[in-house]
Amino acid sequence: MKRALRTTTRAFSGRNRRSSSQLAHSDAPFPQNPVVVPKMPPFDYSPPPYSGPSAAQILHKRREFLSPSMFHLYKNPLNIVEGKMQYLFDESGRRYLDGFGGIATVNCGHCHPDVVAAIVDQAKRLQHSTILYLNHAIADFAEALASKLPGDLKVVVFFTNSGTEANELAMMIARLYTGCHDVISIRNAYHGNAAGTMGATAQSNWKFNVIQSGVHHTMNPDQYRGVFGSDGEKYAKDVQDLIDFGTCGRVGGFMAEAVQGVGGIMELAPGYLPAAYKAVRKAGGLCIADEVQSGFARTGSHFWGFEAHGVIPDIVTMAKGIGNGIPLGAVVTTPEIAQVLTHRSYFNTFGGNPLCTTAGHAALKVLEKEKLQENAFVVGSYLKERLTSLKEKYEIIGDVRGRGLMLGVELVTDRHLKTPAKTEILHVMEQMKDVGVLIGKGGFYGNVFRITPPLCFTKEDADFLADAMHYSLSKM
Repeated sequence: MKRALRTTTRAFSGRNRRSSSQLAHSDAPFPQNPVVVPKMPPFDYSPPPYSGPSAAQILHKRREFLSPSMFHLYKNPLNIVEGKMQYLFDESGRRYLDGFGGIATVNCGHCHPDVVAAIVDQAKRLQHSTILYLNHAIADFAEALASKLPGDLKVVVFFTNSGTEANELAMMIARLYTGCHDVISIRNAYHGNAAGTMGATAQSNWKFNVIQSGVHHTMNPDQYRGVFGSDGEKYAKDVQDLIDFGTCGRVGGFMAEAVQGVGGIMELAPGYLPAAYKAVRKAGGLCIADEVQSGFARTGSHFWGFEAHGVIPDIVTMAKGIGNGIPLGAVVTTPEIAQVLTHRSYFNTFGGNPLCTTAGHAALKVLEKEKLQENAFVVGSYLKERLTSLKEKYEIIGDVRGRGLMLGVELVTDRHLKTPAKTEILHVMEQMKDVGVLIGKGGFYGNVFRITPPLCFTKEDADFLADAMHYSLSKM
């Protein structure tokens, strides 16, 4: 499973300013047991002593009073009691590097002082009223958000509480505007777990046996496992075929993530979205970009994931990074398309809540002020190089993919057959946690590391994460 370890100039030397977080190395061949436990980068903060209930007490209460559907990572779940920028602290005060970012949500960093200050100031004045009264917070944030959409696209915003809710609303808008019920989504996609979005979600792991009507799932333009490799236009032909043979010839909409998050950080093949959008619009449908995970500068090269594909959607949905951890989502579309919601009464009690929109506006300002999109590109590219170098050493790594600070590492027990390493990934995750690094997992088979840290990640953090994975894989 593991190739013989060796020192290579590209992987372990010749880098700019290697910090104390790095593994010891030299130009000589590795000795019998060369991989030492990496050291976490220094951080100028120590949390105050924790005096609350223990992990065992919380777990007991959780099992007694919370839904049995709730699950947790790790054999011994962590009791996380504090967060500061890219780090989390458990009940004992131990620090962990957060490589998961609350599932691609904490873009600015945990408890960023600017965001916290804005929330506290707003909470002291007004926590909630209703959009039936006027308040500047929702209007100011909508204006700022609209300015981040590309080109000359004139847009309006409708705020929601989550990504699921945003995608539900987007699908309804598309159906109302076009007068057509049929919606197309991509296999392996995840769009939410409510009535409509569960239909658009295309993984059996996340679907219950309930009525899910009007959604058709087209071939996934999977560059790793797909039959056409990275030829996006060939995959897109299936969209046209689906329209021709699976519908009346007209569709209401097409929904896609530019990078499938829950699906295992799967970036759609180049050329796919332009061809798919063309086919859908020819059939009268609207194109919906699900930016719940890939939006808000996470991919580094662009502010929105769809921009890397050279397309302009009709509707954009967003959540997660929009509020840096505050429950908030949004649907952005044109005034013309949004007009369909005026034909009846459509209302959301908490959508546009002044506290949430103030937090979202503050987070957006931090992204711009601290140039976190640029940082996501630079640090993300660097981390991807480090992870790719590990692929050269360990046969268990089948693929390294993604862009910016939205990266995936797929583990397989056989590179040729691409057999998912379902058990092995759990072992590596446990080892990395013990070293001090937290990352997620996903993909249909649950064998893909999901690396989506706060965008304030540094190169030293990237090195520590890669070294922790190197160390953990060496223990296999």
